[in-house]
Amino acid sequence: MRALVTGAAGFVGGHLVEHLRASGDDVTCTDRADGGPDLLDPTGIRKLVVDAGPDVVYHLAGQADVGGSWDSPVQTLRANAEGTLNLLDAVRVLDGVRVVTVSSADIYGVVDPDDLPTPESAPLRPVSPYAASKAAADLLALQAHLGHGLHVVRARSFNHLGPGQSDRFVCSALASRIAAAELAGGDSIRVGNLDARRDFTDVRDVVRAYRCLALLGRPGAAYNVCTGATVSIREVAERLVEIARRGRDGSGRAGPERAGPVPTHPKPPGLNHIHLVEDPSLRRPVDVAVSCGDPKAIRSDTGWQPELSLERTLADLLDYWLERLRRDPEA
Repeated sequence: MRALVTGAAGFVGGHLVEHLRASGDDVTCTDRADGGPDLLDPTGIRKLVVDAGPDVVYHLAGQADVGGSWDSPVQTLRANAEGTLNLLDAVRVLDGVRVVTVSSADIYGVVDPDDLPTPESAPLRPVSPYAASKAAADLLALQAHLGHGLHVVRARSFNHLGPGQSDRFVCSALASRIAAAELAGGDSIRVGNLDARRDFTDVRDVVRAYRCLALLGRPGAAYNVCTGATVSIREVAERLVEIARRGRDGSGRAGPERAGPVPTHPKPPGLNHIHLVEDPSLRRPVDVAVSCGDPKAIRSDTGWQPELSLERTLADLLDYWLERLRRDPEA
């Protein structure tokens, strides 16, 4: 199967490309960071799509910084909504192409506790410019199916994490600070809102979901990519601290599910105790208290379900930051 991946140089894009190639797909990668066409350039995007001749397009490119969207709402809307529109228009020149657009659970916004876990039929109540831009992109994808007959499947991904994620995102930020404290012998890290509860999925499970949706998703349908369970940011921080406190046994394992190569670096001493110090500057202007998705649709239509535990994911994420900070302490 020939696949075109936009945003291929990003965190999720890199994992998706790896998974697609491991599955035997012929993958064309594009990302503006690597010299690919800008999604705001319709002519460049159309040429890219025609030259690639894909069977499936995975649309991951866009502006993914929720916090940054408050400072750059217009740029965020253009990147995520107008960029998606340009890509969908470009795909229309080819026959039989499937498109998986990637939206965000943020489009659901503030959900009544009685309506959790959130189904795909829930109203869209975006509270940030980023969420509004992703809601617009999601609706444009639906319109492309209803108005033009495109085979578009809309993935609505809840929070995901894993090795390689930027520290602009909460779990990776916590892991990077804890890794830095572990290496430097520190006894505290700065944290933001610890009370928020999120539905976390390992990025490696998420990209499996995207391929399942490309193959088995119903045209025009929206699918939550999630676990259906929540954990608080406080619990995530405490689990990361506990993993660091246990230290490493020198075999590359942080628990019975942890698999990976034997590290060549000396094991760090671990942490006896670390304090979580709340920093108001790390809080968003508006935050959703609880985000939890209902995964029934994707499980029913594709058979997909997460395979990696949160403990495994956090251990891998912490190892990623330990290795990165050893190579570059200023990272």
